Amino acid sequence: MEQQAAAPPEVRNLINYLRSSKSGIKNRTGVLNGKRIDYFKGKSAVKALLQPAYLKVKNAPKVGTEDEAIAVLRSALPYAFYLLVERGTGSPKPLQVVQMQSFKPDGYYAWFYEGSQLTTYLGGAAMVAVILGGVMFPLWPPIMRLGVWYLSIGLLGLIGLFFVIAIIRLIFYIITLIVASPGIWIFPQLFADVGFVESFIPLWEWDLPKKKGKKKKSKDGKEKEKAAKGGAASEGASSEKTVPVPRQAQQASIEEVEDEDA
Repeated sequence: MEQQAAAPPEVRNLINYLRSSKSGIKNRTGVLNGKRIDYFKGKSAVKALLQPAYLKVKNAPKVGTEDEAIAVLRSALPYAFYLLVERGTGSPKPLQVVQMQSFKPDGYYAWFYEGSQLTTYLGGAAMVAVILGGVMFPLWPPIMRLGVWYLSIGLLGLIGLFFVIAIIRLIFYIITLIVASPGIWIFPQLFADVGFVESFIPLWEWDLPKKKGKKKKSKDGKEKEKAAKGGAASEGASSEKTVPVPRQAQQASIEEVEDEDA
């Protein structure tokens, strides 16, 4: 479109950000003139410009508040990267471009821009190169064909070795499970979500069940325990107060008092 080609670099960088996954805009699918097309809500674009990710976009309009975000999005409308539309009923929603264009957070805007096509072009070029390389394989120099053959044999050998190790460790586990329960796994981390080297460490390991963490005591249990401890403490204190004094000790204390009075 002519309007998009005339857009300055700042606006193009803004649009590329909004069209990328970094913006977090929720794109919906509608139908415009019989063709499926993506559209978004204005409020979603405003939030995207207020995110920290937008601050990393170089050479783009500066935005600090919601009003500034609305103003920037309104200024990009004349370049027809997105246009205000009305939604109908049904699924997917039929869309119709509004004649009087404006930007408002509660409006819906259809995309007329697919984003940067660099990745698509590079992917297409790589696919064409791979196809041509495969078709022209008989014309390759002998040394290149020999190298590709060795490489393919090496990859197949690695895959075959992996399956052999998996079968051997399973057979060994079954034997040790019968002979020396609970059984031994060779390379227990082989299928774990770890690095290549960590997959072969340790060399073997008993098939012991994982220990479960101790369950935390419930609140009621803690309160009961505290109450029991408090009761025991009160009983100990009361027992100390009510210990009877021997009669001889009472008589001795009386005599000591009389001697002091005398």
